[in-house]
Amino acid sequence: MTLDLAAIQAAAGRLQGQIERTPCRHSKTLSKITGAEVWVKFENLQFTAAYKERGALNKLMLLSETEKQRGVIAASAGNHAQGLAYHGARLGVPVTIVMPKTTPFVKVQHTRDFGATVVIEGETYDDANAHARKLRDEQGLTFVHPFDDYDIMAGQGTIALEMLEDAPDLEILPVPIGGGGLISGVATAAKALKPDIRIIGCEPAMYPSFTAKMRGVAAHCGGQTIAEGVAVKQVGELTYGVVRPLLDDVLLLEEPYLEQAVSLYCNVEKTIAEGAGAASLAALLAYPERFRGKKCGLILCGGNIDTRLLASVLTRELVRAQRLASLRIIGDDRPGLLSTVASVIGAMGANIIEVNHNRLALDVPAKGAEFDITIETRDAQHTQEVMEALRESGYPPRVV
Repeated sequence: MTLDLAAIQAAAGRLQGQIERTPCRHSKTLSKITGAEVWVKFENLQFTAAYKERGALNKLMLLSETEKQRGVIAASAGNHAQGLAYHGARLGVPVTIVMPKTTPFVKVQHTRDFGATVVIEGETYDDANAHARKLRDEQGLTFVHPFDDYDIMAGQGTIALEMLEDAPDLEILPVPIGGGGLISGVATAAKALKPDIRIIGCEPAMYPSFTAKMRGVAAHCGGQTIAEGVAVKQVGELTYGVVRPLLDDVLLLEEPYLEQAVSLYCNVEKTIAEGAGAASLAALLAYPERFRGKKCGLILCGGNIDTRLLASVLTRELVRAQRLASLRIIGDDRPGLLSTVASVIGAMGANIIEVNHNRLALDVPAKGAEFDITIETRDAQHTQEVMEALRESGYPPRVV
């Protein structure tokens, strides 16, 4: 067996009316920022906020009646779990999801709320996966792999059919790679419909599993990436076989570009992207020369990001843009000093966010005081103007 356009078109017929037909829109602002002509496919608008519903539903609809009655099982800590749980409940198919102990509680609760039986087992995904296969054998359930399955790939490939229907002139598709289910389906459909379209894989630099397999070397994977949805240590065997002949290149993405992409989606498109969901935009930011002037289709493949992480990413982006700056000022420890410094900052139109006052640091004179003042400004130039005003007032700051 392999994957072909006919299987993807058949999947599209099954999914019609069962999932969101998400919009694919041209973004003037992202186009201006990146230098490419950017079209965004908003898969974060699916009910479970991720594209994974497509493959999960296609798989469920292809089960025999006996398999549907017995139920399915999967190991997942993310979007696959929620997509399978939601559509399993809709179709009356019992769903069991095995999750590792490290799964955030909110994801466990969402999966339960969608109607699945959740089993918490093991410290890692591999542990959960092994337990899921054990339960499959014991209970006669059907195992639904999150990516290494032709039916799953066919469901994900329906994204490309819709994109090329909405934007037939697309020239290049940068697609996130984790296990390879999404890019396998998308590449198969896109290349069949438009052979000259370029398919570019996007991997987090901390988890270069596909890149390593292409080069025939061991993958050195690990670290805390915000793109945990594609932080896979080993790409699928079936997916690799499908997509490798169709792939034009793979790009590795460092964390700052992933963070910037999440922030841009929020601030420019007013929509929420998880780290993996923003990977294709991150590729345009990290490698602008590869995409400049090209008609690029970006799949915003998911929006399930922890709210605290999102807040941290947005704040860190303000720091990178120097709209938030922490300034250290050392002066005489006398009444009115802080008021004077605050007056200078206020007169320049900046906002004081936080003040830390330190008299005990040994590198500060005994009669001196050290202030760490976090300020909010309009932009990097405004920050420099505030710092210059402090220097002229006799309080030279340094950025912490």
